[in-house]
This record gives sequence, C-alpha cells and structure tokens, in this order.
Amino acid sequence: MIEERIQSAELLVAYFSHDDCQVCKVLKPRVQQLSESLANVEFLYVDVRAYPAVSGQYLVFAVPTVIIFTHGREQRRFSRHFSADEISTTLQRLTQQ
Repeated sequence: MIEERIQSAELLVAYFSHDDCQVCKVLKPRVQQLSESLANVEFLYVDVRAYPAVSGQYLVFAVPTVIIFTHGREQRRFSRHFSADEISTTLQRLTQQ
C-alpha cells in the first residue's frame, strides 16, 4: 500500500517518524500545516517502527526523515535537523517545473 502510493503519486512527501522522537513531535504539526495548504501534493506518514521494511527500503536510518518523490523517484531528502520552510521551498520549486 505505501509503496503503491509512493510510485503512483505525481508529487508525494513521505514523513518517516515515530512517536517517541521529540524532534518529530515538534516538526509533525508543521508538516501537517504544509499538507493542508498544498492541495496538489500528497503527504504520507510512515511510522518506522510499524513499517521497518519500508524504512529499510528507502534507507531511512534516522528520524525524522522527509523524502519528496515525483512519480516514485526520490527528488530530495531531509534528515534529522531541518525546517518545514526547507520542505516548502523544495515543493514550490518542484511544482513550478
């Protein structure tokens, strides 16, 4: 299901996280705000503990990690310390191409 969504979406943001991550807890509401403001972008939350195979497939070794995909191809990756503004800027660039 997760892999199918990643492969089929024109533009998708996958947010890899888990509930015990304090940095993730701070960033998650900001990512959710982005998802509400960008109707043409799909957002997907992946709990790395619930889906270890998916996390391993995309080489996610630290949380939070955000991977931006276009048609299943990784375009940009953010790990550990990054801001929602960095994600937003990348998405704006990708949607203007």
